[in-house]
Formats: sequence, C-alpha cells, structure tokens
Amino acid sequence: MIVPSYQSIEKKLGFDKALHVTEHWSAAPDFLDLISDYCLENKPQVIVECSSGTSSLILSQCCRLNGIGHIYSLENGEEFVEKTGRQLADFYLSDYCDVIHSPLQDLCIGEDNFQWYALDNFPDVEIDMLVIDGPPGFLQKHSRYPALLMLKDRLAESCAVFLDDAAREEEQELVKRWLVEFPEFQSEYVDNERGCFILKK
Repeated sequence: MIVPSYQSIEKKLGFDKALHVTEHWSAAPDFLDLISDYCLENKPQVIVECSSGTSSLILSQCCRLNGIGHIYSLENGEEFVEKTGRQLADFYLSDYCDVIHSPLQDLCIGEDNFQWYALDNFPDVEIDMLVIDGPPGFLQKHSRYPALLMLKDRLAESCAVFLDDAAREEEQELVKRWLVEFPEFQSEYVDNERGCFILKK
C-alpha cells in the first residue's frame, strides 16, 4: 500500500517499492527519518529494537547501504515475528535483521510490576543503538520503563537510545525517572509528530 507520507523516506533510502505501513500503527515518518539519519551517519554495528515493524525494514536498509550493522528486534507477538520476517524477506533484507520471539514475562522492579520481554534468546552483544517502541503502552503504566534497566549493562559507551511516542505523559515521566536513576545519561527531546527522547552518556 502506498502511503504518501512515507514516500519521502522510501525514496531517500532507495526502496524500489512501497513499504507495508499502517499509518496509525507504524512508526511515524519523521521518527523513521530521525533514526535512519542517525544510523547512516554513525554506522552502528549492533542495533536493538524493542518491538519490530516498519522501523526494522528502515534500519535494515540503512545497514545494507552502510555495508555494516545488524539489527536484533525483540518482538512478543508470534504473528508480528512472522509478519516482519516476511516483509524483510520481501525486500531482501533478512540477512540484516533477526526478529527474536521474546514473550512478555512478569518482571518486578522495586514495588512495580511489569510485563517485559524475555531475554532467553537474546544474544550477548554490545549495543550501539537502541530503539524503544514497545511493549505497547496499553498493557501497563510506564510500559517501556524496564528497557534501560534491563539492557544498560549491554550498551556501548557511545550508544544512543531512541524512545518513540515521547509526547505522551507516561513516556515523559519514565524518562525523568531514568535520568534520576541513571545520571550518566543526558536527554534531548525532539518535538516531532509523536515526540522522541534521545538519551546518550
């Protein structure tokens, strides 16, 4: 399906056909522009995504253009593992991205209970770029809060963390909490369609 708002990034990255997007479910075009620009400029070797989808294709195409890099996408829904896998194959990008079935499991952090990705099948890699777009916000309050705690020991010193949907009040609250608990990080807010926080050490 051709969605006009995505045509610019399709052209920029040299896709020869339209991406499979759903405007209200896929990442917004300006967020995809943001992460693709960073990826093309900085050439990260290891990229991790919390949730898969259109961003997986965008980042995989960036890795192909860079001649370096690999994506590991944590995905809790088996149907989305299969769907993203088919789309990657459709664009001949399967070699650049592993979509890892990571069912949500109960996680207790202090007095808070979360459902977050099981890391049993996640490889021991050092992460150069982390893109957080899941789990879905409707599951629980501060649904994406565990990401930094669970992955911080795997982050490279120069790693950049991108949190999507940051215009939402809950995302802004969890970033404030991160910055208190992990003062080594600095944050920048990007006022795009759905808001984005970028965190770096």
